[in-house]
Amino acid sequence: RQRFRRYPIGFFHLDIAEVQTAEGKLHLFVAIDRTSKFAVVQLADNANRRTAWEFLEHLLRVVPYRIHTILTDNGIQFAEQPRNRSMAWSRSMRFDMICEANGIEHRLTKPNHPWTNGQVERMNRTIKEATVKRFHYDSHEQLRSHLNDFIAAYNFGRRLKTLKGLTPYEYICRIWTSDPKRFIINPTHQTLGLNT
Repeated sequence: RQRFRRYPIGFFHLDIAEVQTAEGKLHLFVAIDRTSKFAVVQLADNANRRTAWEFLEHLLRVVPYRIHTILTDNGIQFAEQPRNRSMAWSRSMRFDMICEANGIEHRLTKPNHPWTNGQVERMNRTIKEATVKRFHYDSHEQLRSHLNDFIAAYNFGRRLKTLKGLTPYEYICRIWTSDPKRFIINPTHQTLGLNT
């Protein structure tokens, strides 16, 4: 197997998963940084283009450093369908316009090769195993609350082998001390709003 190419912090994988509570279905938007493993999530009632770009705006507000690349699948929430991309009447999607305005390269996974976005697929599975597969939620609010706690514990308390025993947040702070030009704000002075 080939190893992932090394990237500086700011390369995010995005995906959507479906979750259930007693109140019904919700869509879980998940973003994880390929290098720092920092994760951001948001629950939405629908998985459409609007909720996708709203999640992107939320991600840009929460992450203390510059995002340079976003990798998504070819879903209609993130990209125009391949058959419509080069038509004269096709227009830019709001998701792409936000990426362009922030200097972000929007990459798409190869069609029929979902494992090219495997990092976020694995994070989806981890989140589901820690929440909806293990517990019953009577309301969406219960799930939101538990999800907030889980993501905070992951980002601020989970030590990862790939980060040499650091938590994602500790890794971000270490990068801040060695390469502060990548940052928009000082992460040590920020309470990262990971709310869903």
